[in-house]
Amino acid sequence: MRKRIITPDQQHTTATDQEWLDVEALAEVEITSEDAAHPIESALLPGQSSGWRAAGPGKQTIRLIFIHPQQLNRILLSFLETEVERTQEYVLRWSADGGQTFQEIVRQQWNFSPLGASSETEDYRIDLSAVTVLELIIVPEISGGQRVASLAQLRLA
Repeated sequence: MRKRIITPDQQHTTATDQEWLDVEALAEVEITSEDAAHPIESALLPGQSSGWRAAGPGKQTIRLIFIHPQQLNRILLSFLETEVERTQEYVLRWSADGGQTFQEIVRQQWNFSPLGASSETEDYRIDLSAVTVLELIIVPEISGGQRVASLAQLRLA
């Protein structure tokens, strides 16, 4: 049997080593609404901490329209809810034809509980070519309550 001892530094190649795409330079953003204190840039750009928040309750859409088609290998989504219990659903989908048709990447629900599970981070490894539009649809409360959607972070590679 062959084996080798590795140092703790060699154990992980971390997500922080990842070269994230410069979304600001590569895409236009369309959103259904935003709270002026929590603009979409706060979720899309590195070094921001407040994240994005919708201006009001209900279903919200964040759409990245790429100037040139992109190869995507990774999508990192992070949500944070520290105030109320709620069940959120989101759909992440992509288009190669400028948004005429979409293919779903994932549809997922998450139960937030300020006393327990107050954050959700999903790291999707994908292999998508010629992406022209990436769309995130968030339903902040699937029971139809008056909750406001938020997104702590969205990163692409």
